[in-house]
Amino acid sequence: MTTALQTGDQTSDIDADMMALGQRARAAARQLALVTTESKNAALGAMAEALIAAMADILAANARDVAAGEKRGLSSAFIDRLKLDDDRVRAMAEGIRAIAALPDPVGSVMAEWERPNGLKIARVRVPLGVIGIIYESRPNVTADAGALCLKSGNAVILRGGSDSYHSSRAIVAALHRGLSQVGLPQEAIQMVPTTDRAAVGLMLSGLGGNIDVIVPRGGKGLVGRVEAEARVPVFSHLEGICHVYVDAAADTEMARAVTLNAKMRRPGICGAAETLLLDRQGLDRHGPAVIGALLEAGCEVRGDEAVQALDARVKPASEEDWSLEYLDAIISARVVDGVAGAIAHIERYGSHHTESIITEDDSVAKRFLDEVDSAIVLHNASTQFADGGEFGMGAEIGIATGKMHARGPVGLEQLTSFKYQVRGNGQVRPK
Repeated sequence: MTTALQTGDQTSDIDADMMALGQRARAAARQLALVTTESKNAALGAMAEALIAAMADILAANARDVAAGEKRGLSSAFIDRLKLDDDRVRAMAEGIRAIAALPDPVGSVMAEWERPNGLKIARVRVPLGVIGIIYESRPNVTADAGALCLKSGNAVILRGGSDSYHSSRAIVAALHRGLSQVGLPQEAIQMVPTTDRAAVGLMLSGLGGNIDVIVPRGGKGLVGRVEAEARVPVFSHLEGICHVYVDAAADTEMARAVTLNAKMRRPGICGAAETLLLDRQGLDRHGPAVIGALLEAGCEVRGDEAVQALDARVKPASEEDWSLEYLDAIISARVVDGVAGAIAHIERYGSHHTESIITEDDSVAKRFLDEVDSAIVLHNASTQFADGGEFGMGAEIGIATGKMHARGPVGLEQLTSFKYQVRGNGQVRPK
């Protein structure tokens, strides 16, 4: 039966309809937990093919979302995250195929041992169950999340942003066709078909115990709300305030190239560098080349007095700039006293997401990698490698900056828990 919620209209029955959505997800999760790797991989292959077959429909739906976003005056960075083209749809399909090629974590034995009384104990990976994902403008998250949850044996409830509503619906329709082709339940991947914000609140409540974990992907406002209101566990990062530190012992050309890529490859992603830190001892060697490259590439640089002295085009930075996630072609830049100064700045202003050091001094690099308390730390590489696909994980649902259960890219293994399987031959515990 088609309900008002399923058509995206307002309804006084949203509570009941969302509860039913959760119940269907729970039933699907119980099925998926027992599905073989071969069946899951067959479904993923069919889903990838269905995306390609539905490309025209997906792009038409996306064009509708993009036009609406441009009419509302969304930023160019936001539109870039929202927009799909042939290559991006093909990339979604390839991402699904890459997930199919990864080892299935479900059922793998993490550890096993035997006790003196003959009990044999194994710690075995199992799915989390039902995962709720709340995200904003990037419609490719729909395909990535659906595929990752399926391969890890989880059902998923997707609540995309209103800006990508039509794109996500078209993508989910294609994924459903792939699931149906191999006989898996469409309820394994469900999208909340309403833009009513009440649906978010209901998901955060856990839908009567039917959601096991929430994963938010989006801006500070969304993630902050999820972390404040969720009554189920959350994998999230509040902000991606990522840093590049150029040490005195850096290679100047490497520093220029890596910093430029870290900021300007895609300024709107969470792994984009937002703050550049320059070692005072190497400022005259590295500063002009790095700052000049950013400015020439169209990046606005907001710097302290020492950085402003390098180039008249640098604008003054305020105290607020050190804590801003711009998600745009803007970067703050500051001079620090060596690696200790860089570490202190990152500890004070960072968001524990991703940081990079550029240096040829391995001892300095080791100190940075050891002491910086972030989910991802890199040496001589762009912060834009903060991505599950680049880590060989196929894809990821997000970057978790907490320290419980998941940290860094949330891929297949991070979407599982474990249980203990104990085998005996009649043992009883003595009094």
